[in-house]
Amino acid sequence: MAKTKTVFFCKSCGNESPKWVGKCAACGEWNTYVEETVVTGKAGKTTSAGLSVTRSKPVAVKDIVSGKEQRIDLQNLELNRVLGGGLVPGSLVLIGGEPGIGKSTLMLQVALALSNTKVLYVSGEESQQQIRMRADRIGIRNENCYILTETITTEIISHFEQLQPDLVVIDSIQTLVSPLIDATAGSISQIRESAAEMNKLAKMTQVPVFLIGHITKDGSIAGPKVLEHMVDTVIQFEGDRHYGFRILRAVKNRFGSASELGIFEMNANGLREVNNPSEILLSQREENVSGVAISAMIEGLRPMLIETQALVSTAAYGTPQRSGTGFDLRRLNMLLAVLEKRSGFRLSSKDVFLNIAGGIRVEDPAIDLAVIAAILSSGEDLPIDTKSAFAAEVGLSGEIRAVGRIEARITEADKLGFEKIYISKYNAKGLDQQKFTIEIIPVASVNQLFGQLFG
Repeated sequence: MAKTKTVFFCKSCGNESPKWVGKCAACGEWNTYVEETVVTGKAGKTTSAGLSVTRSKPVAVKDIVSGKEQRIDLQNLELNRVLGGGLVPGSLVLIGGEPGIGKSTLMLQVALALSNTKVLYVSGEESQQQIRMRADRIGIRNENCYILTETITTEIISHFEQLQPDLVVIDSIQTLVSPLIDATAGSISQIRESAAEMNKLAKMTQVPVFLIGHITKDGSIAGPKVLEHMVDTVIQFEGDRHYGFRILRAVKNRFGSASELGIFEMNANGLREVNNPSEILLSQREENVSGVAISAMIEGLRPMLIETQALVSTAAYGTPQRSGTGFDLRRLNMLLAVLEKRSGFRLSSKDVFLNIAGGIRVEDPAIDLAVIAAILSSGEDLPIDTKSAFAAEVGLSGEIRAVGRIEARITEADKLGFEKIYISKYNAKGLDQQKFTIEIIPVASVNQLFGQLFG
């Protein structure tokens, strides 16, 4: 007979406890334990229904056959890039994001684009008619895409064995219910058990599975933290509702780089891939204005040019304001302190506002030089040449430091028609400037940069 017991789970890490405790012994978080009722099978063990279990045995490393994985082309260059070159057979991929950001649209678009691949799209949130309406809006026809509205995991596995698809999409993991656990959908134990069954399904059949996940109000994926540990790849779908651009960022990837990102544009027909993000991140200005500088940055393996905008004005209400959109505010305060201490620019009584165009958040330190240049340009009300780019880090002593992959940054600026690029003099050592038509200007300090820009 099945046994029913009450246990407590930590919402942060998924640790189990027979009684409520104030502080989790596993992750150290306070007041994170919630009570759930769990039904276990005979002898207190749960088993996944619908899948035959084969007994495993240890194998020596030298006896394991190694070879390059044949990745599945998803007919989507941006998604392939984030996944590391395509989808690995048998992998479990979790994609999370805010409501309405485009997770379901992206997955349905991928499912419909794979005309030679049988796809099972499982939806626990929408009806078949709603999905058909979205498919009509996307405008792609695929006879090999099958829609299933189901939330019970055993039923999903049963339909999987009958259909034998090549790819499975689950929308979403928080709606699945395992009959082996007597708990509500979306609870910690249900998410953990449902994810474990989907992981077992992917690994035993070598069929890749996409899991769409909800996020909490603080931006983390809903459910226990163990959910992110169970899957092979975690992808975050980001974007600002006031912009049409969406960013697909890899947070964890066992089969590729975890620093890649893909850029999409949301329009009436779904998500459009943006293969050249520099074109959308640079505004077309007909006249020079102060406070604007172009930075040559790198996200993952992709170089791109992005516009940095600064506004420096007299503080009207006593305490000066410091605001940064898309840029770390603490680093902005550090750069302002460097300008005041090392270069003598009086900014302590000024309001400083910084904005990274396009709604993208930048963490590359090579943007420091462009931030400094934009602030100096706005403070002195002197425009910077629109054909100039910047790529260097700024140190606390006011020195201009070298950054990695400088040739890729210069090549991107050269390709987009820029005439000058300011880099660190330490990056200029050993650099073959004959390969580029763009003028490379090495600088050593903030004062030297100011002299080069404004005389």
